[in-house]
Amino acid sequence: MPSLSRRTVLHGTVGLVGVAAVGSVAACSTDPRTLALIGPDSPAVAAAERARRVAGRRVVTAGLTARPVTVDLGGQSVDTWAYGEQVPGPLLRARAGDLLQVTVDNQLPVETSVHWHGLALRNDMDGVPHLTQDPIPAGGSFNYEFIAPDPGTYFYHPHSGVQLDRGLYGVLIVDDPAEPGGYDDEWIVVLDDWVDGTGRTPDQVLADLQKATSTSGGAMGGMDHGSMGRSMGGTDHGSGMGGMAEGMQSLMLGGAGDVDYPYYLINGRTPSAPHTFTGRPGQRVRIRFVNAGSDTAFRVAVGGHRMTVSHCDGFPVMPVSTDALLIGMGERVDVTIDLADGVFPLVAAAEGKTGRALALVRTSPGGRPARDVGVPELGRRTLLGSDLSGAASVRLGGRGVDRRYDLALGGSMAPYRWTINGESFPDATPLSVSAGERVRLRFVNQTMMFHPMHLHGHTFGLVDGGARKDTVIVRPMQALEVDVDADNPGQWAVHCHNIYHAETGMMTTLSYRSGG
Repeated sequence: MPSLSRRTVLHGTVGLVGVAAVGSVAACSTDPRTLALIGPDSPAVAAAERARRVAGRRVVTAGLTARPVTVDLGGQSVDTWAYGEQVPGPLLRARAGDLLQVTVDNQLPVETSVHWHGLALRNDMDGVPHLTQDPIPAGGSFNYEFIAPDPGTYFYHPHSGVQLDRGLYGVLIVDDPAEPGGYDDEWIVVLDDWVDGTGRTPDQVLADLQKATSTSGGAMGGMDHGSMGRSMGGTDHGSGMGGMAEGMQSLMLGGAGDVDYPYYLINGRTPSAPHTFTGRPGQRVRIRFVNAGSDTAFRVAVGGHRMTVSHCDGFPVMPVSTDALLIGMGERVDVTIDLADGVFPLVAAAEGKTGRALALVRTSPGGRPARDVGVPELGRRTLLGSDLSGAASVRLGGRGVDRRYDLALGGSMAPYRWTINGESFPDATPLSVSAGERVRLRFVNQTMMFHPMHLHGHTFGLVDGGARKDTVIVRPMQALEVDVDADNPGQWAVHCHNIYHAETGMMTTLSYRSGG
């Protein structure tokens, strides 16, 4: 069993008394704060997994080897860590209800883990070291085995330090056997911000963030977030420095991040040597967008086309047409487009930053557009995941809320520290729940920077609009409410998917308790 005491029992029953002061606890028959912790190896977790298993299920096996590699990003070779020899890592694919068996071989010089982002899987396979499992040691391996319960677009990545900001990520598609289709082809578009091997590593970036802000006089409340000085030696794109950026601001998101990256990628390629998608005029294509970035939201558009959004974070939404999407770190959005005749840019602009990723859509011969080609769609109608309405089939059923928590998102620049309810993980008070409750989480952003908040092991329903999601952007100085049905026992991370914010404290746990 993992060493849960460091992560979840630091506050114990005594520390949990403070929860009521921040998050109001609705009246209920049993107060879970006085009950026993349901750990990842508890019988309740095993029972929940057995309930997911169906007769006739397939077994899908795969292997992932995490190791140091040299990869070509398109004219730029970099030393990084990846799964195998490629970035993104191997595509994993299964059908809803399949049993996945994935062996992870750790050939890195440090501990690692794999988190299956967005899946409501069994708790002991969630891949969070010291919370759901012991870390995979250097030279060791771990066998992940779980049912993939819900169809959709997901991805996998480490939950160890800032390893996500290397090449350690890949896409997991869970297909719906009953899906009617309605499109001719499918493209997977993985967005990323890249610094590793261009002059510094993500660990050095984190150390520099902490060092540069240790004497900068930042104040609690985050009023200066997103306006850090250029104290890391410059941020010219292609220079390989990847520094903190001054004035990274977005009209839609406020402070747009802490790191100005030298490169932005689509499917592991820079704009100098872009990935090309091919099709025929008149074809309808489903595009699965995945933002695997660590500090960057992307504004995405396909030149000369409009997109119809069909799914977000794996679940169907009421179809809506748009020119562009604004996708936060950890979010996935599926769209369809009807291909026109020609060669078109697919652009992912780094929101509030300098630079963008580029791919090409080719349906006929012709020269390719310039890497800096204008894309008018980027300045037209732009949707966020929180703007979407859930399809009627996936909305949470009507019932009362049993428990409520406010999660105040805050932080400071000196020191570089991010918080939930004024506390930094692992010293954060867990959010205690009992199985069967409906829990309302109210994210209150008290900073001037956006935070893509992610809940493990569950999907939540947006109170405004009903869309089913697991990651949602909370904009500066705004609040956003979601409902969670407590139907998957265990200990589950709740955190900002800006990896630098999560690593320096913006994380807590949704903590199941029982009378055992």
